[in-house]
Amino acid sequence: MFRTVLFLVLSMCALTAFSQSPNTVVIIVKNHDTKAPIADASVTVRNTDIAATTNAEGRVSLTGIPSGEQVIVISSLGYGTAEITLVFPLSDNAEKTVFLELENEVGEVTIRSTRTGREIEAEPTRVEAIDEEEIDEKLTMRPANVSMVLNESTGIKVQQTSATSATQSIRIQGLDGRYTQILKDGYPSYGGFSGTLSLLEIPPLDLKQVEIIKGPAATLYGEGAIAGVVNFISKEPEDEPVTSLIFNQTSARGTDFSIFNSQKFDSVGYTLLGSANYQKEYDVDDDDFSELPRIYSFAISPRLFYNPNDKTSLMVSNSTTYQNRTGGDVFVIRGRTDPQHQYFEKNRSLRNVTTASFGRVFENGRRLLARQSLAFFDRELTTPGYEFSGRQFNSYTDITYFAPLEKHGLLFGFSSSLDRFDENSVNLVGPVRDESRTTFGGYVQDTIDVTEKLSLEAGFRLDRSTSYGTFALPRVSLLYRFTDKLSSRVGFGLGYKTPTIFTEDSEELLFKNVLPIGDTVEAERSRGGTVDLNYRDDIGEFNYSVNQMFFYTQITDPLVLTPTLGGFFRYSNADSSVISKGFETNIRLGYGLAKAFVGYTFTDAEAGYLPGDRTLPLTPRHKINSAFILEEHENFKAGLEVHHTGVQALTDGTRSRSYTVVGLFGQKTFGKFSLFVNAENITDVRQGKYSEVVFPPFTAPTFAEIYAPTEGRLFNGGIKVRF
Repeated sequence: MFRTVLFLVLSMCALTAFSQSPNTVVIIVKNHDTKAPIADASVTVRNTDIAATTNAEGRVSLTGIPSGEQVIVISSLGYGTAEITLVFPLSDNAEKTVFLELENEVGEVTIRSTRTGREIEAEPTRVEAIDEEEIDEKLTMRPANVSMVLNESTGIKVQQTSATSATQSIRIQGLDGRYTQILKDGYPSYGGFSGTLSLLEIPPLDLKQVEIIKGPAATLYGEGAIAGVVNFISKEPEDEPVTSLIFNQTSARGTDFSIFNSQKFDSVGYTLLGSANYQKEYDVDDDDFSELPRIYSFAISPRLFYNPNDKTSLMVSNSTTYQNRTGGDVFVIRGRTDPQHQYFEKNRSLRNVTTASFGRVFENGRRLLARQSLAFFDRELTTPGYEFSGRQFNSYTDITYFAPLEKHGLLFGFSSSLDRFDENSVNLVGPVRDESRTTFGGYVQDTIDVTEKLSLEAGFRLDRSTSYGTFALPRVSLLYRFTDKLSSRVGFGLGYKTPTIFTEDSEELLFKNVLPIGDTVEAERSRGGTVDLNYRDDIGEFNYSVNQMFFYTQITDPLVLTPTLGGFFRYSNADSSVISKGFETNIRLGYGLAKAFVGYTFTDAEAGYLPGDRTLPLTPRHKINSAFILEEHENFKAGLEVHHTGVQALTDGTRSRSYTVVGLFGQKTFGKFSLFVNAENITDVRQGKYSEVVFPPFTAPTFAEIYAPTEGRLFNGGIKVRF
């Protein structure tokens, strides 16, 4: 009897063990946005020793799982954690697919540009990113400002607006700088009276990334985002303390010094950026007029971060920038004024921007982000017998709420802005040119993963301007993945820009005799879009990508500056449209230590109100950017850059000549120290070689339009320290 009972017990145990051991499940782990498999993801059964990692196809098989209800936990570095609950034995033995989302905290790059938290490759809106490595390369060329970061990007031109003071604006796809929205960490504090000095007052040492949206982006960013948006994104505190220093000296007698420091504690962190720049007046062609002005400038930007828990974040920052630029007759700059040497052009500016943001993450990935900025800008522009000065105040408020719902990512937002300019009435000749505009807007956007191949983003914004009426701003973008290597994006939207005297045309006149905007002009309106194809692949160690993009923008009721009786200039709306169309081709190649990039832009930009062939002035039809780089990470970097700019139409109906600029750069790292040297424009291309830039009488000169470099060949070198 005992043997019989023992046999039955052992048989039942064996049967139970047999019934448990076949409990098996196959799980496939994929990226929620791109639907690509995730390799090396960790998959575990909670409260057991059963664990495994996914293979290159994102697949993993778990066996020997105990019967009953079990929780399986899936995680991967850089992604969120997912859990699924299964009851074993399984009634359905089919493979289980689990999607992981990237851990994009509020304030990360993708949040700043598209506000949805998706990685760039999965975003239907076409976004270009200049990463920290490329910024670091351009930093060694121009440590004082970000102009070099953008000037060599495909489809972008940094336009010089003053021959002697070197003020600048950003043109995207041939359109005037006022149609580009400049952001710093998502805050629009760099337009209006301050626009042509903005690029010159943003030091690049603390930048983590620059994101560029080309084409209409008004649904999220409101007025001015017609040609596109450029968002300069700052670094945030890391787990380890970081200190970076850079010292630079140029052959044009310029000296730059910048320092960046960041540190993170338990719940508090900070970053601090400081920079100082001195540029001696530089007259390369000995015509007694400066190609580079005398500059004294400094900037200091502290940012404080507070995270009481992993769901709440608070950031407060303040940025102060001072700049004194004096160009013109070098004798006057050096204090040697006489009857033959009298002309100068002086810009003194002070900018202070205070920002704050509050973020809160709720259950199921929902999140709230509230942001506020207050920007003050004071500028005095002085020439002999004339002064244009004033103060600009800008307030910006933005509140967004994001809610992921299955395949949808819903975004709701509200924003308001106040922009006011008060002209200094001292020594004022003519009417006061004060400007004030207040805008309120609400927007909604839905990002939908229709299928694994198709993602759609549709949005609508309604803005109310107290001075210029109501603007309805729809936008739609889609991403289609033909394969994991070939994809396409299509985007279309509307935009608008309220009238202002602060344009490139007024800046070139130094605002002299420019009349107030008045109440008879209307806002400019736009419609446009982009279409692109992107292909990337790897062949062994060789990798390459090709991007082909087509663009089209039409601006109706464009604002035009025209002369009137008495030598004054007045803005009015033209009857004909401005149309910019063309395409960009970008090719990137990589093999081992070598990388190469070639970008070509074809721009056909016309204005119906212009005489002759109607081509927009200072817009090259053909532009080529190329670079070849050899780099071993944390060891050395060397490269050759070649940039060709084609013929440009000038306002007087003539044509400029084409030109090619060649540069060399090198950097060697010794532990925490890096030495760098650059030879920019080594063939000494400059406009003064081809035509006159300064026209007599030299006591009260006039200047040519700037279509080519003016300062010629430059060398610079220095040292970077990171610890």
